[in-house]
Amino acid sequence: MVNRFREDLGIDISSVLIPKKGVSLEKWAVIACDQYTSEPEYWENVDKFVGDSPSTLRLIFPEVYLERENNTQKKLRIDRINRTMREYLENNYFDEIKDSFIYIERTLRNGKIRKGLLFAIDLELYDYTKGSSSLIRATEGTILDRLPPRIQIRENACLELPHIMILVDDPGMSVIEPLSDCKHKMNKLYSFDLMMNGGHIEGYQVNNPELLIGIYESLMNLKSRENFIKKYEYDTSSPVSPMLFAVGDGNHSLATAKACWEKLKNSLTESEKLIHPARFALVELVNIHDPALQFEPIHRILFNVDSGKVLNSFVNFYGDMGRRCGYEYTNGIKHVPVSDKRRHIIPFLSETKTGYLWVDDPAFTIDVGTLQHFLDHYIQENPEAAIDYVHGSEVVEKLGRKAGNMGFLLSPMNKSDLFMTVIKDGALPRKTFSMGEAVEKRYYLECRKIIPDYLR
Repeated sequence: MVNRFREDLGIDISSVLIPKKGVSLEKWAVIACDQYTSEPEYWENVDKFVGDSPSTLRLIFPEVYLERENNTQKKLRIDRINRTMREYLENNYFDEIKDSFIYIERTLRNGKIRKGLLFAIDLELYDYTKGSSSLIRATEGTILDRLPPRIQIRENACLELPHIMILVDDPGMSVIEPLSDCKHKMNKLYSFDLMMNGGHIEGYQVNNPELLIGIYESLMNLKSRENFIKKYEYDTSSPVSPMLFAVGDGNHSLATAKACWEKLKNSLTESEKLIHPARFALVELVNIHDPALQFEPIHRILFNVDSGKVLNSFVNFYGDMGRRCGYEYTNGIKHVPVSDKRRHIIPFLSETKTGYLWVDDPAFTIDVGTLQHFLDHYIQENPEAAIDYVHGSEVVEKLGRKAGNMGFLLSPMNKSDLFMTVIKDGALPRKTFSMGEAVEKRYYLECRKIIPDYLR
C-alpha cells in the first residue's frame, strides 16, 4: 500500500519524526516563520517563553529577521540552526513514525476544528512555473528573488519542518473527514495547547490497512480524468492534466524545497533519485470545503512613504494605461463603498487620512491584482519604500497610522473559486489570500530527515 501511494499519487508516508515524551510540546511547537513579520515583539515573547527548552524555534529562521540582519548575522543564525538540528538528532529527541499518515485536528480560537492529514509529496509532481499542468500546483505567483535566502537555510539542513498547507477540492468529504469517526482505531500521538493563544492540536497515527485503502481510493477518484473533466467543465476532446493538490500556505517554502531538489538531483544516480528523502516535502493536507477553513485577505503596509505621493502615483499609473481611476477621502473605513467587477475599490489609511482608491473596468479579476500591480511599480520606482503583508485589519490600523506608513485593506476571496481559477487562469497574484488569521497558521511540530541515513 505504501508503494502504491508513492507510485500512483506521489505521496510518501515512510517516515515522520515527532518529539519524544518528556519534551514540552507547548514550548516545542512554534508558529510558521513567515508570520508576524512586522511584529518582532511577538518573536521576542516566544523566545522568552521557550527559554532553554528544546523547541522548533531553534530549528527555523523567523522571517522577521531576514531584513533586519546583515549577511554575517544571517550566516551565523543558519549555521546555528543546522548545528541544533544535528544536536537534537544526536540527543535522541525524536520518535519515528513509519508507514503512516498523521491525522490532525486543530481547534481554533473560535472553537471550530480544522481537520488535516500529514504526509510528504513528490517534488517531481510539483511545478510553480506559469502555465503549469502538474498534479500539484502553486496558487500564487512565485517571486524568484525570495528564494535565495530560503535556499541557504534549507540546502545544508538535515531536517525539514513543515508549515506548508496544501488543499484538495473534495466536496464529498471523502478523504480526511471519515477519519474523525475512526480515532478509536488510531494511536494518539499528541494532544496539547499551542503557545501564544494558538488553540489546541491533536495528532493520530493512521496505519490501519482499511483506513489507508480508503484514503488511497478517494484520492485516486479525485485524481481521475473523468472526475476532473466533470468537476471543472472541460471539453472532453481537450487535453487534460488533472490537478489534485493546490498549495494554500507556504508557496515559497515549497518552491524552495523544489529548487534545492533540482540542484541536488544533478549529483545523484538514477536509482538514488528515486529514493532520496529530499525528493519529498512534508505538508499538511486540508479540504478546501472544511467549514473551519476560512480564507482571509492579506493586507499591505507601505513604509517610508509620503501618502499623498503614493495616491498621486496610483492615479498617474492607471491613468497612463487609459483607465478611469482616482481616490477619495472619507471619515472612516465604514464609509468606503464596496468593490464589484466593474470598479475595484481599495480602502487605505495613513497617519491622518482615511479613504479609498478606485479603478473602473479593472484589468484584473480581483482587487489584490489591481493593487499589487501598482505597488510593484511603486517600490521599483521608489527604492526607499518598503512593503509588508499582514493579517488582520487591526494590524493595518496599528501600523498604517504610524508616521511615514500607509495601509491598504483588501477584500476576502471566495475559497470555492480557488481551484477553478488556478486551473483555468493559472496562479493568482502573490499574497492574495490567507488560510485563516496569523494565529491559525500551522505550527512546526513534526519533522522529517532529508539527508539519507543521517544518524540511522
